[in-house]
Amino acid sequence: MPDRQKPLRVAQVAPTIFPVPPKDHGGTERIINDLSVALTRLGVNVTLLAPSDSTVEVKRVGLLPSLSFLEAKQGSVPPSIPAVLEAARLEDLRTRLDQFDIIHCHGEFAHAVVLGERRGQSVTTIHWRVDELDRELFFSRFPDLPVAAISAAQESGIPQPNRAGVVHHGIERDRYAFSSQSEGYLAFVGRMTDQKRPDRAIRAARAAGRPIRLAGTIDVGNPRYFDNEVRPLLSDEAVYVGPLGDREKGRLLAGADALLFPTDWPEPFGLVMIEAMACGTPVIAWRKGSVPEIVEDGVTGFIVESEAEAVSAIQRLHTLNRARVRNRFEERFTSDRMARDYLSLYHKLLGR
Repeated sequence: MPDRQKPLRVAQVAPTIFPVPPKDHGGTERIINDLSVALTRLGVNVTLLAPSDSTVEVKRVGLLPSLSFLEAKQGSVPPSIPAVLEAARLEDLRTRLDQFDIIHCHGEFAHAVVLGERRGQSVTTIHWRVDELDRELFFSRFPDLPVAAISAAQESGIPQPNRAGVVHHGIERDRYAFSSQSEGYLAFVGRMTDQKRPDRAIRAARAAGRPIRLAGTIDVGNPRYFDNEVRPLLSDEAVYVGPLGDREKGRLLAGADALLFPTDWPEPFGLVMIEAMACGTPVIAWRKGSVPEIVEDGVTGFIVESEAEAVSAIQRLHTLNRARVRNRFEERFTSDRMARDYLSLYHKLLGR
């Protein structure tokens, strides 16, 4: 048990794909950044195991850069490089296990082996869906690994022995500024993929007679989707602006009448929904996965099940109050709230 007179020592173990915080995209790394900083404000002694090109303002361990850094520098890297980076990260963890009271892992799979007898004093957050075969096999072999779900929807796919609780994501309160007035367009922010369905957003905006601006990366795993399903729909009224950093994304969301979130998969959380709310921008989201937990229908946006319902919701946006949207963000989705919830979970695990 940790000494209650000393700060709790917590390791945050990040994936190796992007730095912490990420530069243009990387929701997992954004959450790790904000959680680490907010825990530090609560007096927790945080050590971040993350790529060397990370810039987060906490103690950091890790000699190798992120995969994205290597790809940008080299143009391309051998397919073995991700495994090499992961092995190095796990060695950083293995050699320091006795330095932490709680180990919070945000990657998947191999860390469970490295943790060994320390699994009971660990938390794993999976930032992806958990209902596929790889997770099913993983959970069956490691029933003693505590897993914190990021939504109740995600938790429903986690076996009972692994369930440690639900902690919704949160972001820094002041990263995105509140805007009391919008500029007459709709927004879509997300990967250009069939999971996120930007084509639905364009069609709904067009049917409502509204311009739309779309931001996000073209999915490297499914690049044909953008060329086949999105590009043909682009026009002067439906403009793709590419990936955006925090500042540009904040401007886009703050100026939007609403964020369209036409997700088409069991959404584990949907970080951009609370980023929009931080700007006071309501969210029109399809009823999938975590959406009913995040969007308060008629308060912070509307929950729909079709493009026709989305068009109707767009026509009712004038009934929503942007200041109320921002207030609900502050009450529910700040990083300070997220850190308090995780700290409570850490103490619960240590008290078992």
